[in-house]
Amino acid sequence: MTAAVQPDDGRSPRPVAIGRLRTAANAGVAWIRALGSWFNAVLGGHDYQHYVDHLQRNHPGCEIPSEREYWRRRHADADNNPQNRCC
Repeated sequence: MTAAVQPDDGRSPRPVAIGRLRTAANAGVAWIRALGSWFNAVLGGHDYQHYVDHLQRNHPGCEIPSEREYWRRRHADADNNPQNRCC
């Protein structure tokens, strides 16, 4: 059985335990956010924004497609040129 950590000033151990729970919860939330960010990067979640930045930087005045049109073109190109896939 573990003993509760008693603060030196005679206060109840409850605030210490709550602080530890909050710290653990914050670490868990940070881990989940990092995992979500990783999945987003793997699946190409920022690719459209990078494409828009590229167009604005290198091709000013060029029409910027909607995000839906960008993904439609990208998937069509991947279907027509299956060079980087195993199947």
